[in-house]
Amino acid sequence: MAHITVAKSAGFCFGVDRAVKMTYEALDTYPAVATLGPIIHNNNVVDDMLRRGARIIDTVSELRPGECAVIRSHGVSQSVYDQLHALGNPYIDATCPFVAKIHKIVAKHTAQGDYVLIAGDEKHPEVAAIMGHCQGNCAVFEDDQSLINFFKTKYEKLEKRVAIVAQTTYNILVWEKCMEVLPKDDPNIMVYDTICHATQVRQSDADALSRKSDLMMIVGGKHSSNTVKLFDVCRKNCRSYHIETSDELYTLDLRNARAIGITAGASTPAHIIEEVKTTMTEIIELEDINFEEALEQSFKKIHTGEKVKGIVVATNNNEAIVEVGTKHTGYVPLSELTDDPALTPADVVKVGDEIDLIVTKINDQEGIALLSKKKVDEQKGFEEIIKAKDEETVLEGTVQHVVKGGVIVGYAGVRVFIPASQSGLPRNAEMDVLLKTKVKFVILEVNDHRRRAVGSIKAVQKAEKEAAKEKFWETAEVGATYKGEVKSLTSYGAFVDLGGIDGMVHISELSWKRIKHPSEVVKVGDFIEVYIKELDKDSNRISLGYKKTEDNPWEKFKANYAIGDVITVKIVSITPFGAFAQIIDGVDGLIHISQLANKRVDNVKDIVAVGDEVEVKIIDVDIESKRISISMRALLEDSEEAAEEEAEDAE
Repeated sequence: MAHITVAKSAGFCFGVDRAVKMTYEALDTYPAVATLGPIIHNNNVVDDMLRRGARIIDTVSELRPGECAVIRSHGVSQSVYDQLHALGNPYIDATCPFVAKIHKIVAKHTAQGDYVLIAGDEKHPEVAAIMGHCQGNCAVFEDDQSLINFFKTKYEKLEKRVAIVAQTTYNILVWEKCMEVLPKDDPNIMVYDTICHATQVRQSDADALSRKSDLMMIVGGKHSSNTVKLFDVCRKNCRSYHIETSDELYTLDLRNARAIGITAGASTPAHIIEEVKTTMTEIIELEDINFEEALEQSFKKIHTGEKVKGIVVATNNNEAIVEVGTKHTGYVPLSELTDDPALTPADVVKVGDEIDLIVTKINDQEGIALLSKKKVDEQKGFEEIIKAKDEETVLEGTVQHVVKGGVIVGYAGVRVFIPASQSGLPRNAEMDVLLKTKVKFVILEVNDHRRRAVGSIKAVQKAEKEAAKEKFWETAEVGATYKGEVKSLTSYGAFVDLGGIDGMVHISELSWKRIKHPSEVVKVGDFIEVYIKELDKDSNRISLGYKKTEDNPWEKFKANYAIGDVITVKIVSITPFGAFAQIIDGVDGLIHISQLANKRVDNVKDIVAVGDEVEVKIIDVDIESKRISISMRALLEDSEEAAEEEAEDAE
């Protein structure tokens, strides 16, 4: 069986570990946090920070008021510090101290008029930041050939001293070649060995380990510069693979390798390195099982990967203890019993239960066998998944995790990936709203080798919506009333969900009053009662009514007012031919210019103004045309007649 060795220097370096801790502290301290670029080149860590509320921004201008900015370990140019100070936002400087030291070196030399050469990748954020402290008086070179070219074509013309620094993660082997091609004994050339000691050790360890290995596994982000350099170092010595997670191991050829080495970039957490080692061990053990020899051995022997039956003899808070019919004591950890963190082993199995298990690890010296119920459940569940895909069955499961690009739904022990585009949520919506919720989905794709499946919530929702539409059209008729949710508003009306199909309430049907926008009456999310005014199944159009007949202000007017009534009204607008006055909400009457006074009126504004309350007499009503004539003059004439009658009575 292959022997696996993990390089001692693999994983987080001091600067990256410091930056990650400072970012998590910022998330605990400030209400809003944004990192200037991904804090490290590791998707698992970055995704966890995003779930905790962090944002990733490219420039200082994207900061929101009061938001705390975090400068990552790569550092930033001096201009970024100036922008932060000008903006006034709080910020945390997580620049690696070794990078900050380079900033001081190049700033000092360029201030003295010297020229700076930087060994590294010009596109790397660390190099870009270093250049940002050079005031433009610098150049970047990739390797010894680029350095030779510089001294042949540009050095003499510069007439300046030259300071040479290196990106902290620069390839140590390439750096050594560069030092060999420098002009000898030139006092105007100053070299600073700024490659991080941890980087040097990591690359040296990787070089040494790869020389005595048949296969090297380099773990880290695909865009991580220092991880790529480790891969370059190792592949010169043996077959090498660059992976980000343990899932990629299932697609690789691990055969014919008796000595396997593992190293990892500075952005790779220890738990990912351990997952890679554990998964690789499991794969190798499964491949190394010789079933012919196993059959020849006593039936009391068990092997890693073997399916066995176990009887539960005890449970505690962490595991179930089972009897498997051999000299081994079987243990099923809680993590191999269930994915639900709220359950205990006793919630899943009971003493005396006979359960199917898969052996994950054997320790013959201590007489221990580690077992998994989840792997058996996963096998059964995967068979159900395959059947569900073939039969297009709708399944139901709980969203367990939000991951980059979608969510993971658990079904019968199988992790089903639902891409964001198939989540049923609007584009760019937050996937967190689905976490821990039950969802219905169908299976779109199945990967037998990796036991992975891809599903769609959207497809189920679409099918349910189509079914609801068909049901609606079977029973829909003009006049039928529905209670629906307002889904959206436009300038011309409101769209209401009637249960799988939308209808529109035109703005004129929302209120008896004149309104400028539907939002004056309803808002998105309101549940309102509507009735069907018109139906057109061919064009899938439904016109709805909302305003009620009993709320019609003209009906109220008819019931409470008549010609000859004297009422108090409020002037609401003035025209050259008269004034309009509000009788009740939604009903106005016209006081013609000839009805304003018992004398000739040349200008309406000489008699009334908007906002005035005046007494009038209703002199004419045309309900059909919605016109009402009212008069101030009629009241004046009535007063004069009354006065004349009193005078005649007095004689």
